[in-house]
Amino acid sequence: MKGMTRGVYALIIKNRKEEYLQIGKMGNFLFPEGFYVYIGSALGSTSTSLEHRLKRHLSPLKKLFWHIDYFLNSENVKIISILSSNTTERKECELASTVSQLKKADIIIPHFGASDCRVNCGAHLFYFPIEQDELIKQIQSAFSTINLIASLQSQ
Repeated sequence: MKGMTRGVYALIIKNRKEEYLQIGKMGNFLFPEGFYVYIGSALGSTSTSLEHRLKRHLSPLKKLFWHIDYFLNSENVKIISILSSNTTERKECELASTVSQLKKADIIIPHFGASDCRVNCGAHLFYFPIEQDELIKQIQSAFSTINLIASLQSQ
């Protein structure tokens, strides 16, 4: 695994239109228009690298496997920015917990992206009814809170 980066990330996602979406076997859910943050990692034994994981999320052509794949599959849903940090520490749930406590954070679907979570996270997808710039600042602050420096990549 030499040369392969590991890490945690936050996808900043815009949903341009309120709509119901089928999320795998979880069911059909109403997603309000607005901004979402999805917390993920490339740390597990099946992860090839952080770069590979992020490219997969950005690709429109993929097998729908994770909860986030179903959400991103909508023509109205687009990743607009990515914040990521290289780390070998398992900080995904700590980051999700920190994000869940941010002002205006809301869980639309309990356990979304966290069905295999070991520390009982409420979810790894959060809805924010705020402006994009403010949201990015808040997520950068969440990374800092858990002692990680996030790099920002706009799409």
